[in-house]
Amino acid sequence: MRPSEKGWLKAYIDFRQDLLRELSNESKKASHPEQSLYRVIQPTGLMYGQAVDSLQHPESAQWSEKDKIKILLAESLISSSLLFYDKRIKTAEELFEVIEKTLESIGNFYNNVFPELATPSKTLFGRKKSPYELAEKILDKRIELTIKHSQNFWVHFFHNSLLFLDIFIFGQWIHTNADKIVSDFFKYEREELRFSVIKVIAAAAHANQSLEFEERKLLDYFLISANLSSEKKKEALDIFERGISVEEINLPTNNSWILKKYFLEMAILTIWADKRVEGNEQSFLNRLCTYMGFSPDDLENSMIAIEGFVLEHWDHLDTLQNRQDYDQVSERFIKRMSDVTASNKNRLLKEVQQNSELMRLLRAAKSNELSTAEKKRMQELLIAALKTIPTFVIISLPQRFLTLPVLLKILPADFFAEIG
Repeated sequence: MRPSEKGWLKAYIDFRQDLLRELSNESKKASHPEQSLYRVIQPTGLMYGQAVDSLQHPESAQWSEKDKIKILLAESLISSSLLFYDKRIKTAEELFEVIEKTLESIGNFYNNVFPELATPSKTLFGRKKSPYELAEKILDKRIELTIKHSQNFWVHFFHNSLLFLDIFIFGQWIHTNADKIVSDFFKYEREELRFSVIKVIAAAAHANQSLEFEERKLLDYFLISANLSSEKKKEALDIFERGISVEEINLPTNNSWILKKYFLEMAILTIWADKRVEGNEQSFLNRLCTYMGFSPDDLENSMIAIEGFVLEHWDHLDTLQNRQDYDQVSERFIKRMSDVTASNKNRLLKEVQQNSELMRLLRAAKSNELSTAEKKRMQELLIAALKTIPTFVIISLPQRFLTLPVLLKILPADFFAEIG
């Protein structure tokens, strides 16, 4: 399967049928479908403009970054539809029908809400394109728009992180009748949501009462990406220069949990542009969380998600690297993870004790030096055990950063004594 060639969408959906069937039944048992969608999207890196997580396809190592992002967008749009589907899907035929209907909705959505991507529903010879053909062509076009300015990490981040808003708006679109009034509403919402992101970035950038060079560059990158009207662009520049309070951001009032989570993590990443979180910036994040109705735990979980992401991609963050900064970020991240594992010690202990291979490796490590292969396997198994902790289920863990020595620091101090 090659995502750059015709037929990639059908081939990928066939490959992912088991996962998609799981998702179709996920919302029937989950307490909050939006949290389920976050759990699907966040580990992939799409919210941060990256293809971070493994796509679990045998040929994915040969795919370009552009191809990976396109696959993740397609999967995320379909996942959104399945998670909010109100019936349990029992057969492969039912799943196929729901996916085909979703692909029709994807075609209609982009043709109506993104006029710059308008794609005819018929070929030059008058044949009606299948839902797969139309969705595939439109997704190709959408990624072409997104990927133009991809040399700089932050440009790449802002271009691709806006894809999340596609997923969010599409989740609303599929429950409506696509007449002109509805289409105009969603086009308006698309611009307003992008503008809301600018207000969040501006508020975060001014949190320490000064605009850093990195934060000014962020606005430049975002304005390239957002495709705002000239009037909105002028207003955005004004807001960014003078700053804006949390209360003035005036986020959309539909009270969407996942949309607010996205705004929170955009704010955190803006503050992370210079890889430092100062006291007044932390206070700003606390106020933003309160304003959006989030708890301190919600903020802590997002900080873990963002810090893990920053550490995993440190080498790609332009020329801003500094060894001291890296060590400070590492220490904070390890401390946050240690606090989570300590509060979930019994759950983690039970998970480890139930894994005979991991128990064997842990016992062997007490008296002997493990081989390189054994260390690697022990690292994989410990990360898998950590992923059973609720906080780590819904976020991506930085696997390159979580070396075996780091993992041993994260585990509770008396953990090994209790394993026996």
